[in-house]
Amino acid sequence: MSGLEIERKFLVHKKTNWKSRAHASSHIIQGYMTAVNTVRIRIRDEKAYLTIKGPSADGLSRYEFEKEITLDEGNHLLQLCESGVIDKHRYLVSYEGHTFEVDEFHGDNEGLVMAEVELQSPDEPFKIPDFIGQEVTGDRRFYNRGMRRNPFKLWRDTLPEEYR
Repeated sequence: MSGLEIERKFLVHKKTNWKSRAHASSHIIQGYMTAVNTVRIRIRDEKAYLTIKGPSADGLSRYEFEKEITLDEGNHLLQLCESGVIDKHRYLVSYEGHTFEVDEFHGDNEGLVMAEVELQSPDEPFKIPDFIGQEVTGDRRFYNRGMRRNPFKLWRDTLPEEYR
């Protein structure tokens, strides 16, 4: 997939039963390479992807190029990545015509649950399910690449209790 990525990010309320609403899930491991743009290697279950993302001026949209590569290539390229990986399970929750990708993080980001919804345009209307909380679109602390360098365990106490 290539093109403009437009997504909004939200924290997920911990005391809701969002997981029972998921219609699919996958395990994701991803590493990042040193680059001007974001270069990511992602292993999702038994498939691997190379993704290059351009800069974002507004935190909402940016150019994205993604190509599936072999699992062997993905594992080899992970060895070239900066130290540390993002480890998470992703759950897909359909709601009122949109799919929310809910990420439950592990490792140094354990305890963080975040949802994203991809849109066709920045002003596209969508309904927000009850498990969605505070919007964090554009907050660099919640970028996966940033969480690899500055993990949630170091700043979790800055968030309200319902999101820790």
